Amino acid sequence: MNLIKKKTEKKTEQEKVAERREEVLAKGRKFKYPLQWTRHRIVINTILIAVIVLALIIVGGWLALYRIGMTDDLLFKITEIIPVPVANVDSENVRFSDYLMFYRSSMTSIERQSGSQFDNDSAEQLVNEYKRTALTEAETYAYALKLAKELDITVSNEEVDNEFDRHLKAGGIDRSEEGFIKIISDNFGLTKDEYKRMLYLSLVKAKVEIALDENASILADSVEKQLRENGGDFQAVVNSLGNSIIYEETGGLVDNKNIDGGRATEAMKLEPGQRSERFVSMNGDGYYFVKLIKKTDAEVNFVSIKIPFTEFTKRYSALKEENKISEYIDIKDPSLVESSIDEPTE
Repeated sequence: MNLIKKKTEKKTEQEKVAERREEVLAKGRKFKYPLQWTRHRIVINTILIAVIVLALIIVGGWLALYRIGMTDDLLFKITEIIPVPVANVDSENVRFSDYLMFYRSSMTSIERQSGSQFDNDSAEQLVNEYKRTALTEAETYAYALKLAKELDITVSNEEVDNEFDRHLKAGGIDRSEEGFIKIISDNFGLTKDEYKRMLYLSLVKAKVEIALDENASILADSVEKQLRENGGDFQAVVNSLGNSIIYEETGGLVDNKNIDGGRATEAMKLEPGQRSERFVSMNGDGYYFVKLIKKTDAEVNFVSIKIPFTEFTKRYSALKEENKISEYIDIKDPSLVESSIDEPTE
């Protein structure tokens, strides 16, 4: 038997290069795939850690806001960025930041005036009272925002800026904006933007009140007509309209910067015996007429008639009765705290 030996074909240079490249790549894959697996694992671990941290932040924030009831600066700033709700009024969310803004401004003012004069029980009652007031206030403004959308009522940035300038120059004092912002910060703990947010909400609510309350407008027309016909006799109007209006006297000179809805400011523009035209109170709760009795450079004595807005309050109260207001925080009833806040410790 003849053994036939096959001659191996001679490889070309191109084939040799291809074989060599495949050998190198094969060796490289031993290192490539473990490295890819390691990177994949690092990405997954990073995502898991980020998710856990985010979950902890969310849970911690939820506990701090909705269970513990913290009101510190950090949480306030977070709620300004993230519009989480503190309540809901007739399908309109109430911003947590608005609630904290009203509460903190009230407490800053009280603490500045009274310092740490209250014992623990009195301080707790005070906190609960101002939390309750702040939450109710935030709810009414949220309801005003809802009605404003329905009534196609808007407040422009220009209107807010004009109102800010009016506050800046209140009482005829030539304040610098920097000085005024410091006053706001020191007395109410608010920044300029936060103060403007308050002004915006007040302007919206005032416009809504005016649009809703046709009866108040009709009554103000009647008051204006009577004052025109009787020579500005406020007492005669009171005798005519009775309890449907509110009549007040200062009883003497008061500071022209008195916090009274803008009456002292308007009175300073008049001469003794003159009366103002109808104007809306600065807090938007009714129409005012004032008559100047006497004034000095810094004080005024006047009488006033107020036609209160009532329609908005009626509608808001109806929402409560219909259980259309949901609150996401529990505020202890201030009446359950036995101690009185009228008795500061020595």
